[in-house]
Parts: sequence; structure tokens; C-alpha cells
Amino acid sequence: MSELFVRTLREAPADAEVPSHQWLVRAGYIRRAAPGIYSWLPLGLKMLRKVEAIVREEMEAIGAQEVSFPALLPKEPYEASNRWTDYGDSIFRLKDRKGGDYLLGPTHEEMFTLLVKDLYSSYKDLPLSLYQVQTKYRDEARPRAGILRGREFIMKDAYSFDVDDAGLQASYQRHREAYIRIFDRLGFEYVIVQATSGAMGGSASEEFLAVLANGEDTYVRSPGGYAANVEAVTVPVPEALPYDDAPAAHVEDTPDSTTITTLVEAANRLHPKAEGEWTAADTLKNVLFMITPPGGESEALAVGLPGDREVDAKRLEAQIGEEVAIEPFTDEDFARHPELIKGYIGPGVLGSESKTKIKYLVDPRVVTGTRWVTGADAEGQHVFDLVCGRDFTPDGTIEVAEVRAGDPAPDGSGPLELARGIEMGHIFQLGRTYAEALGLKVLDQNGKLVTVTMGSYGVGVSRAVAAVAEYSCDDKGLAWPRQLAPFDVQVVAAGKDAALLEKAQQVAQELADRGIEVLFDDRKASPGVKFADAEILGMPTTVVLGKRLADGLAEVRDRATGEAVDVAVDDLVEHVVATVRG
Repeated sequence: MSELFVRTLREAPADAEVPSHQWLVRAGYIRRAAPGIYSWLPLGLKMLRKVEAIVREEMEAIGAQEVSFPALLPKEPYEASNRWTDYGDSIFRLKDRKGGDYLLGPTHEEMFTLLVKDLYSSYKDLPLSLYQVQTKYRDEARPRAGILRGREFIMKDAYSFDVDDAGLQASYQRHREAYIRIFDRLGFEYVIVQATSGAMGGSASEEFLAVLANGEDTYVRSPGGYAANVEAVTVPVPEALPYDDAPAAHVEDTPDSTTITTLVEAANRLHPKAEGEWTAADTLKNVLFMITPPGGESEALAVGLPGDREVDAKRLEAQIGEEVAIEPFTDEDFARHPELIKGYIGPGVLGSESKTKIKYLVDPRVVTGTRWVTGADAEGQHVFDLVCGRDFTPDGTIEVAEVRAGDPAPDGSGPLELARGIEMGHIFQLGRTYAEALGLKVLDQNGKLVTVTMGSYGVGVSRAVAAVAEYSCDDKGLAWPRQLAPFDVQVVAAGKDAALLEKAQQVAQELADRGIEVLFDDRKASPGVKFADAEILGMPTTVVLGKRLADGLAEVRDRATGEAVDVAVDDLVEHVVATVRG
């Protein structure tokens, strides 16, 4: 410890929002270089390398081969796949001295595809799986949570290449099983959920989420085993309803009712139902956004959904595209559309066939025959008994309404419950998107040129360090699982007596000679400081040699459980070796 490049901090950094960020900085594992950019110090780097080793072992166990691409990449491959434009502001772009365009790689599908295209041309060369452990760069609008969401991060990305869809299915399953082994070895609770592919494209998609209460991702699960992130949840579509007996739509005065709450209050007070009361679920809320694709022109989008639901921003982003800028309507936008009366907007002025030409998409629950109370497109007025399919026809549906606990699972496996997690891995069946864009073809068994089909498989390696920290830390500091800890044992000399220091040094050396990774705290510091640092640093086992050495005893502490036992010094090395090796 007197030689180790580390400095523990007694206070958490001001910008630390989550425990992993606080403790990794306080324990001297990482150090902030700039917003969303961190340096790895010796302890952090040792742990990072152990995570990488687990990933490499499991990838190579399924026959995947490691390559390494540059982080600085040319523009042309990303132009061919349209992602130079689609990524928008989320990538770092730069020019060389000759004016050539480059980017810092956010992900490497194009480079993998072109590498295989350059070297392989026959079905006999496939199947093939390649992977790399590489630094990635994304210009996060609001980097946060330390290394959980930064601008620079380390990721393992793998790609499979097959002649046909059956081969892709087999490759996908092999990688999926490898991921299960990886996350089992990392030692935290995780769940596999259905996901959307987003900017990656492709079809089947699953995420591996670390189950953590303060995770940034919401997912749902049901008693019957359904699990998905909220972006991937689909609404069970109700049957269409008959409306032959529905009264004609009628406009009523509803003064000062620009919100769902005030509308429900006015409806019950001024226009009561024959039976029961109006609720927010009876109303149709119409929400407007301005959508701006990368390099394109802005256009308006209207979303209709039951008034007891809110638009989920992440679900909207997943449906529209992560690379697309989505902004709520502003006063300036309303000024450009005088037909839209703020607070009283109804389907009458929405849709591609309306005078506004604003595209109108509705929640899947808004089916033919459903009756609604909604805006009448006039100040202080709403229309009642407006029937979908009779009085208005939307342009289509969109899955953007918030998902709530108790909603039915799409597969009928029971009511959903909401939970939180952190995305740790994401696997996709990409299909032929990138192979077609970049011309990756091989000759099949019949001599016919066919487009290769691909899979993509990513693990957040640096993020895994933070996820393990989140899962295992407590109010005293880090508490690493043994398979990932920078050291197996921390030996603490709790005193300044020369004989005590010599004995502690001897114990540390004997443990090291037995293959145990040992951190020896030989500093001239008080026992209290040494004990506090041992708890912050989080090695699984702490061996304390102090006052009781005169009685022939040492103390062995388990960091995770807090349990401590006295062990005879003569038996100490054997006891610790047995503890470390299980």
C-alpha cells in the first residue's frame, strides 16, 4: 500500500449520482478526466482486465476469434450504411489535415462486414464468429453515473456470419449461451428481456439487464415468465366494438378544461353520464411533437392515447429512432398551426387527410368502435361520443403509452410488474442489413452468389465493473466478489511495532508464494485509517495482525458478510488459502 498508486477519499465527488460512481472514485479505482470520460487507475485496471478475461474465455469457448479495429474510422463505410447521417449528433466526427472525414467508432458493424468481405468469398469459409474488446465513443448529451454511461467506454462486440437464416439461428443461440455463462461468472443477478434493435437494425433482439433498484432502465416481467424492456412491450389489442347504438358525436361546452384533470371534472359537473362517472380513461389525449431526422426537415406528429396514460419518452424514441430529434410542440409551433387550439385539440384537425396534414398515430387501444371525449378544436369545447372508425380514422398506431404495473402481459402470462435494471449486454439477429449495404456475398453450395446473414452481440465491459460495484457495495465501501477483486486478500499490519510489521510481511509473502494475490498495507497510518481503507477498497478477505499477535492470534475478516474470526498465526496461511480457494 505504501507503493500502490492509490488515494482514498473521505467524501464522494459532487457529481456522483449512484453508489458505484461514488465508491469507484473514493476508492481510487477511476478518476474523472472530463464529463463522461474516466482514467483507470491500477486497482480499477486490474479488475477491468479480469472482466475482460472472463469475456474472452467464454467467447473463445464457442470458437469466436479476436480481432482489433482502430477507434479512428473513415466516413465511407458509415455513409454506405446510412449511419453517418442516422447517428446525428451522437457520434464524434473530425477531419484530418487534408479535410477527410472521420469518426470515433461508436460500434463497428461496418468494419467487421468489410473485413470479412475482403477475405472470404465461399460458403466453405462460414460460419464465422469474430469479436473485439475495444474502446467506443458516443457523444452522450448528458453523461452521468460515472462509467455506467460515459462518452468513452470499453465494449466487447462480436459478429457472426452465416450463409442462411438457419445458420444465424444456431450462431445466435451459441452466443446467447456464452452470454449466460459470462453473466453467471460476473456474479450479479440479471434478467434476459425482449428488446428493440434501435439504430442497429435487425429482427430478434434481447438484452441482459443487471437487476438493480437504481438502474436507469425499466423492464417488465410477469408471473408466467414474460420479460421485456418497456420499449419492446406491445399492447394487447382489444377487439373492435360495435357502434350501431352509439349516439351521434356532440360538442359540449367545457370551459377552463385544458388538462385531463380539469376536463374530467367539467364533464362530470356539466355533462354527467347516465351511469357512473367520467374518468381519464374515457378521454382521448392528443399530444404533438416536432420530429427532425438527421439532416432532414422537421415535421409534426400527433399521438392520440387514452387520457389516463402518458407518453413514455423512451418508447417514443424507440419507435421513431434514437437518432431522430423529438421535441414537444412549442408556442412557436402552435403559432405556425392556428388550427390547433392548445388544450382542445381533437382528431378533426389531425391526420394526413386533414387540413393540417399532420400525421396522426394512436395507441393500439384506440380501436374501431371505441367512444371518446376529446377536443372539439374550439376554445372551451370538447366533443363527446366520438367513435373511432365512424367519426375519425387515424393514420396508424404507435406503441408509446407508458407501461404500468398490472397491465396484461402481451403473451397472456399474467399481469406485469415493473422493475429496474442496467443494460449489460445486447444481442441481435441483424440479418442482411449491413451485408446488403456493403456487398458482403459468398458463393453457396450451388455456386450461386448469396448475401451473408449476420448477428451482433455486445457486452459492456467497463460498465460491468460499475454494475458489480452497484450490486455488491454497502454503506462502508466496495465489496468485490472474489473472482473479480483486484486482490484476494488485504493484509493489514495494525500497529507500528517492527516485529508486527515483519510478521505481517512474512504472512503476505507466504500467501503470495501460494499463488494468492495479496495487497499488504504496510503504511505508517493508524489502525482506524487502515481498517476504513480496507472496507472502501473492498478486497474479499482482510487479514489483521495487531495487538493479539502477542497471544499468537490474527483476525480474518470477510468483507461481504462482515464476519470476523480469530485464527492461530501458525495456521493462518493455510486458513486463508482454504478460504480463497473455497
